[in-house]
Amino acid sequence: MTRELLAELLDGNDDHVGSAAAGELAARRDGQRPPVVSVCCSDSRVSQEGMWSVDRPGFLFTAGNIGNRVSDVVDGERVLSGSVAYPLAHADTGVLAVVGHTGCGAVGAALAAVRDAAVPEEPGVRADVAELAPIVESGLAAVGDGNAAANDDGNAAANDGGGSLRNRLVEYNVHEQVAVARGTETAADADVYGFVYDFHGAYGDRDGATYLVNANGERDPDALRGLVGPGHADNVVTLL
Repeated sequence: MTRELLAELLDGNDDHVGSAAAGELAARRDGQRPPVVSVCCSDSRVSQEGMWSVDRPGFLFTAGNIGNRVSDVVDGERVLSGSVAYPLAHADTGVLAVVGHTGCGAVGAALAAVRDAAVPEEPGVRADVAELAPIVESGLAAVGDGNAAANDDGNAAANDGGGSLRNRLVEYNVHEQVAVARGTETAADADVYGFVYDFHGAYGDRDGATYLVNANGERDPDALRGLVGPGHADNVVTLL
């Protein structure tokens, strides 16, 4: 890390220390009760706090990983991952937001693994992609591969506009993650919402907009628009 970058990080922290958000930490020293836990793909272009304009501590419990996955396998059993289960079980959190994003590299890598047996070299990345591969494989059967090989290689950013195969699989993965979460005892009493964060013009023309695609397993756009109300009807779009 260069000295300039290190200084940039510490300068940013100085700004944070003087911010109103840091001023609210005193009231939260002894615990947290965030109403929402958000699971998003680990991607530098996708800020979990930023997408919801969260500027205060204590509102959003964040978890991130390759492919916005909600579960792990423990002793041979698929369970809700600890970073998701903890706030639901121990911090009175009542909402889980699963957020995928257009142009997802993890979904693209899983697509390449399924189609071409191409896997990442790094063991940790390879393991994460392997978790997504069965979902992508079932997604191909569900959404249809068609002539996608000719116009979407699963990797090139140029192919991420509109309803490209990769973006449709991103949405499919969100639905699958919502279903996994809802099938666990820990999330049984939570509201589980699925979103896609768009910066490729796949769902609309507003870069950075989040689109609701699933609410507690409901995927019908008309039903979802009824849930969000007329003021946010434009935030309900589906590619599937």
